[in-house]
Amino acid sequence: MADIQLRQMERNDWPEVADLIQVSTNFWYQRGGKPAIFNCAPSDVQLFCKVYEDLDPRCCVVAQSGKTGRIAGSCFYHPRPAHVSLGIMNVHPNYFGQHVAARLLRHITDFADAQRKPVRLVSSAMNLDSFSLYTRAGFVPRQAFQDMYWPVPADGMKQKPSLKNARVRLASKNDAEVIAALELANAHISRQKDFEYFLTNADGIWHGSVIEDDSGIRGFLFSIQHPASNMLGPGWARDEDDAMALIQSELDHHRGRSPVFLVPVDRSDLVARLYASGARNCEIHFAQVRGAYQPPTGICMPTFMPETA
Repeated sequence: MADIQLRQMERNDWPEVADLIQVSTNFWYQRGGKPAIFNCAPSDVQLFCKVYEDLDPRCCVVAQSGKTGRIAGSCFYHPRPAHVSLGIMNVHPNYFGQHVAARLLRHITDFADAQRKPVRLVSSAMNLDSFSLYTRAGFVPRQAFQDMYWPVPADGMKQKPSLKNARVRLASKNDAEVIAALELANAHISRQKDFEYFLTNADGIWHGSVIEDDSGIRGFLFSIQHPASNMLGPGWARDEDDAMALIQSELDHHRGRSPVFLVPVDRSDLVARLYASGARNCEIHFAQVRGAYQPPTGICMPTFMPETA
């Protein structure tokens, strides 16, 4: 490990980091008999570098071999007012078992400790190596989520949201402050700049819905449509009815696709309704926290693009 040095990612590293993300992620899934996650061009996976540099410049650390000059691992992190989020972390298969991930993780936890902030992440419950890595470092699983997908017909969702005294509409730039305040009050995290970024939508890949009644916005859900990421989230809803309406609304924007979305496993009524409507499971994830934690109210729906919660 003396050969491995940590440094910040530079712009000219993007192609190699994107290739690392694609190769290492696909290798892990295919080794377990599952299909590859990234079936797009390596250049498309630069989405992670682009979005995360837009949101948090110079907040990616890479592990580089002094002998070969190759990037052995990378990890993005996201400082927010009340927490630090650990984003996507990858280690090249050639460097598995050499403690590269532990070095990267320690770099992020040291950064968070210096700021006296908790660290949050969403990690696969199926990957025992990463589960062990995080729990050894002091992370505690706080919520479990079902990763579900719903094949959307080419002509759109047959089921439409049915609500009393409420409506779902397209989110606008003016909603960012209200959405951030709603999440802070219920999920106890603050990330207004993320919502402003989605709603500005300079790259044309983001979409968002809000649910409101006469008193104002009471829930939200965003989504991304890109060759490297086709997901719903982040989002928050006060109950199962609102969550279902928001999911249906955002799915209708992904016609002919099968976006993945995460819902809490303990929301049995919502899960049952999703099964009945055609949604199926594809994985299980844990929301983990290292440090102070306050349980959320309502229904949180996290995502992997961006992993800022």
